[in-house]
Parts: sequence; structure tokens; C-alpha cells
Amino acid sequence: MPEQLLKGGNGRLGSTARFRIEDESQKGVGALLSAYGELDLHVAPELQDLIASVADEGVKLIVLDLSEVTFIDSMAFGVLLRAVTRLRRIGGDVRLVVPSPELRRIFEITLLDQFFSLDSTREEAYARAVPSD
Repeated sequence: MPEQLLKGGNGRLGSTARFRIEDESQKGVGALLSAYGELDLHVAPELQDLIASVADEGVKLIVLDLSEVTFIDSMAFGVLLRAVTRLRRIGGDVRLVVPSPELRRIFEITLLDQFFSLDSTREEAYARAVPSD
């Protein structure tokens, strides 16, 4: 399946037939990334690259909106775990917007809800975020 890169937001938007992620960040607020489709082993490297790119810019808060995600696998969880670990080391955080009860249940069954900061809305994620410098 060929990968198609599109421009949007800050010029970062990745897309494949089953997945896309948009950078909707606004200056001074932290990074806001929205994922659509399936987060699996085929797109995990793209997700990792985008998160690393944002973190390399010095962002201490990444809000990843998973409202439109239909599936997530262990490779994607690994990417998210590494991102959380990286940002928490520098006093930051990754907050996941997970309004879907089905997707939230996956976090609960795997006990990953105890590690990730899960929120139901973007507004909730920003309200509960660790204050940045």
C-alpha cells in the first residue's frame, strides 16, 4: 500500500488508505495531533516519526485525539509508551483523547489506563495538562 504525504496545519499530515494523522497544533498550547483510522504496525513508524518531530521542537505537551481511531495494536501502544516516557522525563506529558468506550476498554483490559493520561475531550485534556514552562 503506497504512502501518500499531504500538507496541512504545520505542513505535517501523513496518510495511508486506512490511516491519517493531522497536526492541528497552535503556538503556545502544545501539540494537538488527531488520528483517524487504524493505528497498527503499518502506520506505527509514521506516528512515531511525527511524535518525535513534535517533541524535537521542544513541545512538552502532546494531546493525541483518538476520537476517530477504529483500531489500535501493540506496535502503536509501544510508540505511545515511548512518547509518554520521553515527555515525562522532561516534565511534560502525552494526553490521549479517548471518548469511545470500546477503545477505552482496550486501555483498561491491558491496564494501560494506569499509565496513560486518558481524557474524553480535547478540552478536558488541556484542562488537566501538566503546566508547561
